[in-house]
Parts: sequence; structure tokens; C-alpha cells
Amino acid sequence: MQPPDQGEIRLEGARVEIDSVETALRHGIALIHQELNLADNLDVGSNIFLGREPRRRGLIDHARIHADARLCLARVGLEVDSRTLVRDLTIGHQQMVEIAKALSVDARVLIMDEPTSSLTQHEAEQLKRVIRDLSARGVSIVYISHRLGEVRELAHRVTVLRDGANAGELGAGEITHDNLVRLMVGRDVSQFYRRAAGSASRAPEGVPLLEVRGLRTPAHPEKELAFELRAGEMVGIAGLVGAGRTEVLTTLFGITPAAGGEILISGVPRTMGAPIDAIDAGLALVPEDRKQQGLILEMAVRENMTLASLRREQRNGFLPGPYEAEISASMISRLSIKTPHDRQEVRFLSGGNQQKVVLGKWLALEPRVLLLDEPTRGIDVGAKAEIYRIMEELAGQGVAILFVSSEMEEVLGLSDRALVMHEGRITGELPRRDLSEEAVMRLATGHSG
Repeated sequence: MQPPDQGEIRLEGARVEIDSVETALRHGIALIHQELNLADNLDVGSNIFLGREPRRRGLIDHARIHADARLCLARVGLEVDSRTLVRDLTIGHQQMVEIAKALSVDARVLIMDEPTSSLTQHEAEQLKRVIRDLSARGVSIVYISHRLGEVRELAHRVTVLRDGANAGELGAGEITHDNLVRLMVGRDVSQFYRRAAGSASRAPEGVPLLEVRGLRTPAHPEKELAFELRAGEMVGIAGLVGAGRTEVLTTLFGITPAAGGEILISGVPRTMGAPIDAIDAGLALVPEDRKQQGLILEMAVRENMTLASLRREQRNGFLPGPYEAEISASMISRLSIKTPHDRQEVRFLSGGNQQKVVLGKWLALEPRVLLLDEPTRGIDVGAKAEIYRIMEELAGQGVAILFVSSEMEEVLGLSDRALVMHEGRITGELPRRDLSEEAVMRLATGHSG
């Protein structure tokens, strides 16, 4: 619960003071957090009514809990037994339990913070049906999302925030992708995905910075991959889920050692048996899941920022006194990371700023090849624009960038070339002049170029 600095809250025209979660619930205001807030050692029904358990003769009425829980689960279309332990559910199903929990209080105002971030497409569609049903029954919904398609599909009205301030409002007839992006990033959408003029032709001739010959990943050991990456290039890897894109990056970085083939750095064969080998060769990887694989959430920004460079900078087991402070100050400024100070625990930063901390951690090593796996997943449009700016800046300095993205606009807008994968193999390579959604999708569905 965050108390307001100023202003007032009105509910049905009457001013209300909300000083606790309990007070908000009493007023019929419920919040569905982006991060799961469940007790995984309890069953589904107990989670839905945690802290509000119905009682009979002074004892918790478990029969009523599960009867009412089944009604809540039916409202969100989740077909699971209310006596199932939460830890045995998928992440998507756990998210639906969170939504059922919020609905159980009969909220008049329901706040949803990125509610589909962990849902499959089927689950997301079911949630949209629930939202429309609630709206039709008079429930007011505040829907927070970076997925602009969902906003366009669901919203009757949109308020856009930028840097903590109201950047503008859009009525139902004004909610378009271009209008949303313009308000979010403060400039016309035509400048959002950009490559500097002539950038695609600036890659030097001669020996590629990274070359892959007959590479076989453990996930698809029967498929051989071959491609190259030159200094200053931004090459996208496109494909459908399960195509093997992430596995290429983890193999290049030594997380999953190759099943065969060669990796050459500036023409010299290198063995990537572990991430330390890749780091020594000048590679860096920003992983898809920043919270599980890129950060230590309970540590400060400055400590996270220097994790990758500890081995290089330590002297007799100790870091030079000012090193952490200097690196964190440099990266906070360079990457425009919004944090009150560098001792802030990174878990309290927004998704976009967390992503920039992960990026800064690797930039401290001055990599020659930067591997990015879904570099803008789960961050808002403003943060995306800043990540794109950083990528462009690095490419301009001669860093070779190989990135995986499931967003077609990123692949089309940022790539000098795109490699398209299907079932573990590269089905085609598209130069910038031939990049189109139709061409990418044709190759992504298994049709060779």
C-alpha cells in the first residue's frame, strides 16, 4: 500500500481515504498483482479466501470455501480442482487463481496489472471474456498493460503515463497503435523502430566477428546451423515458439555446450564449454528471463551491475574500493536507469529498468558480440524505445548484435538481416530490403526461401 503524496480519491463522487489494503477491499477495490502473490503450500480454495475464511461455530468452514471457490473458478473458466495445491499448477493457472481471488470479493473497481503476462493465448482469450462480462455487469476495470493490442481491444478509454505524469488521454475512437506509441514515447511512431541511415551497409568486409559452421545444439542435434555476424551489424533471429532460437544463443554462450560444429571469433575457433569461455571470447548474453537468469533481485543495483566483471576486476580476492560505485554510476547515466540510488534493491525497479541493469552488467565487460534473447519482453513502450536506442548506439560503436524476438515489428524494424528458424534449422536469411511479415512467416512455417 502506497500512500498518496497529494490529491484525492473519489468513489461514486464521494471522497474516500484509503490507508490500507483492508480499507480498499472494504470499498470494493481489488488489485491483481503482476507478480504472483499466492501461498504455494496451500490449495486453490484456501488461497482464494486466505484471510477471509468463512467460519462455522468458530472453525474454518472448508466445505463452504471449496463450494464458493468452485464458483469463482468457473467465472474465470479455470477447470481445476479447488483442493489442488497451488505449487502443482502451471504459472498460467496460478495467474488465473489470482484473478479468481480478486473476483471473490465482489469488487466494484478491479485493478489488473499486466494480467496476461503469464497466460497462454487460450487463457488470455478466456480472461478477456471475463473482463467483458464484468464490465457489462457494472464493474469498473483499470487495465494496466504494455500489450497494445489488448489495450485497443478492451479499453473504452486510455490514459497514458510517461515519466510518472499524464501524457494524454484517448477516447474509444482514438485508440490506435500509432496514437498510443506517440503518447508513450513522445514522438511520432515512424521514428520508433529505426536504424540509422546506411547502417546496414556499414558492416566491414573481411573476417566476420562471429562465424558459426555446422553448429548443432543439444535441443536439435540432427540439425546443422551456419551463419555469420559482422561488427556493427544487428541481426535478428525470427521464428515461432519452439523453433530453437533461444537454444542457439545458449549454445553460443556455453550454457548448453554444442553437440557439434564450430564457433569462430574473428576467424579463430573457440570452444564454448561454459559461459566463462564465451565471456573470455568477448560474448555477453542478456537472457529471456531477467528475474530468474539475469538478476539477483534481493541485491542492490550496484551489486548486480558488477556481477559479471567481478572475476576480471578483483585483486587478491577483493574489489578495488570505488569500482562498484564508479561502474554503477556510469551505467545508470549511460542507460538512463531510473532508480533513487544505486543501493536500491533491484526488485523494486520497473521491468524496463531491471532489463537495463542486466544490460549494464554485461556492458561493463565491453563485449564484442552481444546476444539478446527477447530484449524488450515485459517492458513498456517507453522502455522499449530506450533499449532500441542503446542497441543502435552499441552497433554504431562496432558491437555485433544477435537478437531473438517474437515481436515482428522489432525484427522488421531493427534487423540489418534476419535469420528465420523452423524446428531447429535456419530456413532462410532475409536482407533488410527483403524483410516483410509475409516473407518471415513463410520461412517460419517451414517453407525454404
